[in-house]
Amino acid sequence: MIPWIQLDSAKTPDGQQELRLKRRGSEFSIMLGTNELMNSRLSGSEEALARLSCQKIAGHRQPRVLIGGLGMGFTLRAALAELGNNAEIVVAELVPAVVAWARGPMAEIFAGSLDDSRVTIREADVGKLIRSEPAAWDAILLDVDNGPEGIVHKGNDALYSLAGLGDARSALKPRGVLAVWSQGPDAGFTRRLKQAGFAFEEVNTRANGKRGARHVIWIATNGR
Repeated sequence: MIPWIQLDSAKTPDGQQELRLKRRGSEFSIMLGTNELMNSRLSGSEEALARLSCQKIAGHRQPRVLIGGLGMGFTLRAALAELGNNAEIVVAELVPAVVAWARGPMAEIFAGSLDDSRVTIREADVGKLIRSEPAAWDAILLDVDNGPEGIVHKGNDALYSLAGLGDARSALKPRGVLAVWSQGPDAGFTRRLKQAGFAFEEVNTRANGKRGARHVIWIATNGR
């Protein structure tokens, strides 16, 4: 069997933990301790996040989409495939090393998507971007940490709080969509979505087609 090789590492935003980029043949993995955060062979649920949300805004003219979390680019590439040439996609990534990995060791996976004229990469906290522009986005896609029950950076929890959901709703245009990826179900988050005034559906999906771990995606609509 081909062994895993560690290519690089980077501190999490709080400086308390370490992300590690590993490669085995053509396969990549990003690890946090013993937890695998993402793997280049498992893209199904991240692609579903983009596909389901972009389908909801298919009738919007010149849609603006904010993606929280670059990861391995699965959500970005799927969004590019769904959206027309007049779309704008901003990707917020808090860890600069992740952007460097996307342009360096993992460039083959990203397949030029970072150079698409519709894409802007911001090395920034997606929460700050959400709060900076009211009624600015047709869709906000959050694939940050492991979802509402994060393990990488406690500061991410604010995104999924009642106040954070209120900020997201204010940042959406009328009939805008908030799409949230999660490693698993979260009754508390579902309750907060209701409290924040979203109409939503909860979709169960797989990490790899019809196989792999079961993940959850919330597709929430701003009815204003």
